[in-house]
Amino acid sequence: MSFQTPITIYEATENIKEGKYLLPAIQREFTWQSNKIEWLFDSLMRGYPISSFLFWNVEGESGYKFYDFLTNYRERYNIHNADANVEGTDNFTAILDGQQRLTSLHIGLRGSFAYKEKGRHWNNDEWSIPTRRLYLNLTKKLDDQEEEDGRVYEFSFLADSITNREDITDDSWFRVGKILELKNFSTFNRYVTEKELDNLAADILARLQEVIFTERSINYFLEKEQDLHKALNIFIRINSGGQPLNFSDLIMSIAIANWKTKDARKEIHALVDRVQDIGFSISKDLIFKTYLYLYSSDIRFKVTNFTTENAENFEEDWENIRDAIQKTFELVRSFGYNDFTLTSKNAVIPIIYYLYHQNIYKGFKERTKHKSDREIIKKWLHVMTIKRIFGGQSDGTLSQIRKAFTEDITKGDKMYTGIALFPTEAINGKIKRDTSVGGEFIEDLLITQKDDRYAFPLLALLFPNMDYVNNEFHKDHLHPISSFDPKKLDLNEIQESNHKYYSSKEWNNSIINLQMLDSNENMSKQDKPLKEWIEDEPEIRNTAAFRARCLIPEQVSLEFLNFGEFAEKRKELISTKLKELLK
Repeated sequence: MSFQTPITIYEATENIKEGKYLLPAIQREFTWQSNKIEWLFDSLMRGYPISSFLFWNVEGESGYKFYDFLTNYRERYNIHNADANVEGTDNFTAILDGQQRLTSLHIGLRGSFAYKEKGRHWNNDEWSIPTRRLYLNLTKKLDDQEEEDGRVYEFSFLADSITNREDITDDSWFRVGKILELKNFSTFNRYVTEKELDNLAADILARLQEVIFTERSINYFLEKEQDLHKALNIFIRINSGGQPLNFSDLIMSIAIANWKTKDARKEIHALVDRVQDIGFSISKDLIFKTYLYLYSSDIRFKVTNFTTENAENFEEDWENIRDAIQKTFELVRSFGYNDFTLTSKNAVIPIIYYLYHQNIYKGFKERTKHKSDREIIKKWLHVMTIKRIFGGQSDGTLSQIRKAFTEDITKGDKMYTGIALFPTEAINGKIKRDTSVGGEFIEDLLITQKDDRYAFPLLALLFPNMDYVNNEFHKDHLHPISSFDPKKLDLNEIQESNHKYYSSKEWNNSIINLQMLDSNENMSKQDKPLKEWIEDEPEIRNTAAFRARCLIPEQVSLEFLNFGEFAEKRKELISTKLKELLK
């Protein structure tokens, strides 16, 4: 490995454009945010070094997978690198270190960076995710003492809709990619003259031209040996300090280097996308953690726990592991969870373990014979979520739970004989944490607010008979929240001792005043006062069975002016039920 003659940014990005620079499959994907790219260009304009790069000269057929650089990044929708066609290619350069910086330079000069506008939905259109290109402000320099990130040159990714405005012109905001048309000095000078740029703008633009075409900012080492495993070892070592790749990136590198027939990167990213389509955001970490949980004695997320041997085993079992993960998330979705309410993805791993090693994950969500097992798993997930069992040191908790399935994962069967249903009692017995339910814990649960992440599992546990599979359920207030609006509420009508019930969200917007209803039933209720809604259909709602199902206390007036007594009685009902369900 030797240090080479540095090259310019133009030369580097030209090599990317022409396919002479490629990314080995061991590389992670592009992760930089727009402000980091802007900061990189500012550093170059100020003459700061941007660290050295490590390239690998690949000759002939390597039998290894390579990818093209991203040109037009689009958050969520265009984040994966395309396969590079290296068939028949005699020689090219693979980037072992510096992919993030080179991709940033390439996007800034030759591409675009689209990210979602705050407050807009995830729609793949220009309204939600506008295409942005990098621009440089020619009208001023910033004060690096006042700027939070110390910038002097104002680079910014601007949406096409903004740059089409009359006040955004070439002599105020200059599109950085346009500098590629001004490589020649005479062309550059003619442009400055035609645009009638003032001295400041001309100086800033001249500095940009110098940075792109003249300064040799890309300092790099070149590895020439055609040894994949040496390249992998170098890659892991250089990413073991400073701001390293996370463990899943390193493990991904090992998997990619050792899978023989499948494209590990493509397979794992495809699974992440599939689970996202179901409604849950997961990372590679969860997939690798799941594999370790299924087969490894040590589930700690360490590179040493992912050897060449088990990388090969991972490939061999991949289709089954992939399907078990996907089917388990479909099951959890049928319980009514979404990405917001599933507060810990680690809680899903023991369910995956059970379904996978029992070989029942296919059809488990639909088949009648698994109905009682589904109910057991659903209640267990609710309870574990409510008790926040997977907070903090979840690796230890996961290892303890696995003891309920097998004593030693490395020997014999992965499940004790005789396990016919999900073993909740055995799991509870293995968890070495205080999971007792005291009065203070229940009190804290009762003040959970309607839009809190934990409101769903609490209400789902209290109201188990909703159509969670088809998402036909609503959580809503019994006494409409609009009735408690301070502008509408006349406290003069209410006894002073009861004011706290009407003015405090711990009473009117908490579990105490919430219910889970069938969606059609809730549509009929809307903002109706509770008493009026009950009396609309007295033969259905004004019955002991309905009150019991909705946890509406008996012998208590449902008038709004009686909310204080109603809230206290309902609090008692819910407390008793939660103690029973969570014991």
